[in-house]
Amino acid sequence: MKKFFQEIKADLKFKTAGPGQKLAESAREKSTKEKSKPDAPKCRQGPTNEAQMAAAAALARLEQKPKPRPPSSQDAIRNQVKKELMAEAAASDKGIPVDQKNSLLDVEEEDPSSLSVSGVYFTCPLTGVTVRKDRRESQIRNAILEYSARDPVAASILQIHTFNRDREKVKLGVETIAKYLDNIHLHPEEEKYRKIKVQNRVFQERIHCLEGADSFFQAVGFEKVTLDVAGQEEATEDFYVLKDEALEKLEDLREHREQLLTGEPVRAQLDRQLRVFKPSPQASRFELPNDFFNLTAEELRREQRMRTEAIEKASMLRTKAMREKEEQRELRRYNYTLLRVRFPDGYILQGTFYAREPVSAVFQFVRETLQNDWLPFELLAPGGHKLADEGLALNECGLVPSALLTFVWDAEVMADIQASRSEHMGSVLKPDLLLTVQMLS
Repeated sequence: MKKFFQEIKADLKFKTAGPGQKLAESAREKSTKEKSKPDAPKCRQGPTNEAQMAAAAALARLEQKPKPRPPSSQDAIRNQVKKELMAEAAASDKGIPVDQKNSLLDVEEEDPSSLSVSGVYFTCPLTGVTVRKDRRESQIRNAILEYSARDPVAASILQIHTFNRDREKVKLGVETIAKYLDNIHLHPEEEKYRKIKVQNRVFQERIHCLEGADSFFQAVGFEKVTLDVAGQEEATEDFYVLKDEALEKLEDLREHREQLLTGEPVRAQLDRQLRVFKPSPQASRFELPNDFFNLTAEELRREQRMRTEAIEKASMLRTKAMREKEEQRELRRYNYTLLRVRFPDGYILQGTFYAREPVSAVFQFVRETLQNDWLPFELLAPGGHKLADEGLALNECGLVPSALLTFVWDAEVMADIQASRSEHMGSVLKPDLLLTVQMLS
């Protein structure tokens, strides 16, 4: 037991002795050991002259490093796409109509004074009135409705063919109406053919959905009446019933049938907005209004996707077929194109065309302005190549959304002019056009 307590005391003494202290070590030895420990580190001294010179040289090298490179074209595209996407999102949140969102995507608003043409215009064939593109439909509608007072039958036929966009539905509905009129003409004595049931399924699906059909029936001699249903109390049905006086004029009814079958929709005609300008070095400079870039909601979304993809496409290798396909898709974005033709005397002729019109339309447009419209001539596209195939569309020739063409006489005509020494034969344009010449700003 005595030995057990001695071991416990020795163990306690070992634990309280401190680090590095032996149990049998004397106080003197402990003091000597502590003095032999290394001193605490002294404060750092300042750099020497050599160190200062080295630091100065390093600083000079840092200052000579090239500055960070400016943002690349991809960075610019990325920033622009981000800005446009944010603008579109803001427009959607605020409930702005789609046709106004395009203006939000533009960095700058249109300045009418700087535009090459004020807009795209159309002429109503019924009234001859020329209006902006966004007013052409309302102009035609009002003209047809006003025409109803003078010729109700013709106006109702125009309504059916013009106000209904689905040509297949119009064709089917017109043929069904013609069938009703045929039955009346072939069986004028039978009452059942002179009555057309409005609730009939075929009538509802093919005719009732057509705007202008009701006006046509009333104009050709039908009246809309409500009749009792046989065998059913308090049950009624609507019918178109041919009046007796109309029944006596079956030939007129047959003529109305033919007019209905041969009717065509009224479409506004693109106004060329013909202009003649004096010679100017600004002939190849174009500033087009938003009318030339007509984007629907789906086209707007597709445009955003295309711009977003442009970042990846800038660094992606593409085949020739891929590039040509993309170019064709780019050309289809434009509905119209503004063309200028420069004549040998420097005068400039300007006109607006559909992007898908054939080249022959430009030749016809130019020919109508010439004093000698029977003489052959050629048109050269930018770059100097001749527009030989007049059947090609303007966008297929790369003449969208604008282009400057050059007028040259046919080689044989030029030879005759030079032989007769008539190089200075005056302007080739008609004199009345020269009275309207303007300055090209």
